[in-house]
Amino acid sequence: MRNREKYVVLSLEQHLFFARIMKEHSLFLAAGFPPCDASLAKDALRFKDEFEKLLLQAVKLSNGIIRRNVLCSGEILTEFTECAEKQTQQLTGIDIDECITDLEKQLTCGENVNISPELVRHTCKLNQNALQLLDGLIRFNEKILNEVLGCRMFTLNYPLLIEHILREAKLYRSFIRQLESGGNFDCQTIRQTEQFWNRIMMEHAFFIRGLLDPTEHDLIETSDAFAKDFAHLLAKCRETNDKILTDNGSLETTKKFRDFKAAGTKGIECCEIRSIILPLLADHVLREANHYIRLLCDPG
Repeated sequence: MRNREKYVVLSLEQHLFFARIMKEHSLFLAAGFPPCDASLAKDALRFKDEFEKLLLQAVKLSNGIIRRNVLCSGEILTEFTECAEKQTQQLTGIDIDECITDLEKQLTCGENVNISPELVRHTCKLNQNALQLLDGLIRFNEKILNEVLGCRMFTLNYPLLIEHILREAKLYRSFIRQLESGGNFDCQTIRQTEQFWNRIMMEHAFFIRGLLDPTEHDLIETSDAFAKDFAHLLAKCRETNDKILTDNGSLETTKKFRDFKAAGTKGIECCEIRSIILPLLADHVLREANHYIRLLCDPG
């Protein structure tokens, strides 16, 4: 891709994936605060609303622009997303703009796209808005984490989940900063990508294990096994100095974990699994697995 095209396409693809992730992170935070911290819940919902606006803008700019492998990867939407949003809205009472999902379902990919100067300007503005929002979200999460670790605040969200949210927000911010500075975030080595996302997948397994009802013995054991598998893969990544890892098992393990998450999302939506997992959280971690699989299969 030409430089201008690459700047626009990569920027929009990042927003389509990460802006949705950030708005959902904010929703999960808001849903986990007790009544005494209602003001923090309102702050979290403001971030949810702002990232929702950012995502909507990105969707409107992306039609006919983004690549086919991204559109078809399942990282933007899954077959469960629409239902998960409706159920989560009913369960939490938190509004979700379902029109965004409808628009995303209509997105088309682009080949040999013509990037106009106007689209470049809109993309630049979108990136600047994202950076400002991310700076605020990161500060907000750091404040919450410090209060929780200092035993001055209670939340239903694990401290590890707050750290997890921070890691992903900082990664998103680093990608947009590199694009805005003329750099190329996809110069990350496969090893760096695997280090980051194997850790994320391991943490997903921890969260799933911890949010399942204690009676779900088989699912808990399976989650625990995946956590150990990704911990092993993460250790292998850390031990090697190679920029490219081959036959290390990340792709195969993530595909299996993706299938487990998909079955779990379906089970939660159909009320067949005992847990305290919101349907949208189940779909959220499934999309992240799809994103990682796409990066492993086609890092460019």
